[in-house]
Amino acid sequence: MSDRLSVFKTYKLYVGGKFPRSESGRVYEVSDSKGNWLANAPQSSRKDARDAVVAARKAFGGWAGATAYNRGQILYRVAEMLEGRKAQFVREVADAEGLSKAKAADQVDATIDRWVWYAGWTDKIAQVVGGGNPVAGPYFNLSSPEPTGVVVVLAPQESSFLGLVSVLAPVIATGNTAIVIASEKSPLPALSLGEVLATSDVPGGVVNVLSGRTAEIATPLASHQDVNAIDLAGANDVLAKELEIAAADNLKRVLRPQPVDDWSATPGTDRMTAFLETKTVWHPTGSLGASGSSY
Repeated sequence: MSDRLSVFKTYKLYVGGKFPRSESGRVYEVSDSKGNWLANAPQSSRKDARDAVVAARKAFGGWAGATAYNRGQILYRVAEMLEGRKAQFVREVADAEGLSKAKAADQVDATIDRWVWYAGWTDKIAQVVGGGNPVAGPYFNLSSPEPTGVVVVLAPQESSFLGLVSVLAPVIATGNTAIVIASEKSPLPALSLGEVLATSDVPGGVVNVLSGRTAEIATPLASHQDVNAIDLAGANDVLAKELEIAAADNLKRVLRPQPVDDWSATPGTDRMTAFLETKTVWHPTGSLGASGSSY
C-alpha cells in the first residue's frame, strides 16, 4: 500500500498567457458522469471577463498582422502538443462525457485532427472568399478577408473537447482573438487546453479560457463595447435570445446556436467565414504601349 499523498491537479483560468485564479476567489465542484467529484474549477466573475477582453484586444494586432502561413505553423505546433498530452485528454474526456477509454480516445484523435485541419486552412481561406472582381473601368478591384476582432465563444455544453476545438479553432485560424467560455458542467478539457496553448507558440491573449456559470460570464461579454462578435454555440434558446439582444448594442456579429448531430463530421468553412470582414481595394491599372491596352 502506497504511503504517498495524492497530488490533486489545480485548475486555473487562462487569461493573457497567464493562469490566474478567479478574481472572486470562487470555485465550483466538477463531477463525472456518475456524480463523482473530479476537481474544483474556478468560477469566473465579471472582472475576469473584462480582463479577458483587455488581453484579447491587446493581442489582436499582432495575431491579425501575422502572416497566414505563420499562423498555420503556430496552430500546427498546438496539435503537436495535444498529441503529446493525449493520455491526459482521454482521461478528462472519458470522465466528462461518460465514455469508455476507447471512445474517448477516438474523440481526442478527432479533436487533434480537427485542429490540424483548421491549421491547414489559414493560408487558403483567402483564395476561397477573396479574389479579383470584374469592374467597368481600368481598375484592379480586389477583395480580401480580414479578421473581425475579439470574438467570444460559448463552447458546446455536451462535447467538452471536440466541440470546443470545432468552435475555437476557426476563430483564431482566421486571425481573430478569442475568449472561450468553457462548458459549464465539463470545463476541465478546456482548462487543460489553456495549458497546452501556454506551452506552444500561440501568443498570450490570443486565446483566453474562462470557466464558471455560462450565463453569468456571457452576459457582460455580450454587451461589452470592445467585443466584436459572439458565437452562441453553448447557449440554450433562452440565454441565446438574451445575448442576441445585448449584442445588438454595438452591432456585434452573432452566430446563433445551430444543432450539431455529429461534431466529428467535416465542418466546412462556415465557422471561418462567420467572423471575417471583406476589404475591397481599387487601383488604377494604367496603360501598356501605344495600343492603350490595360493590364
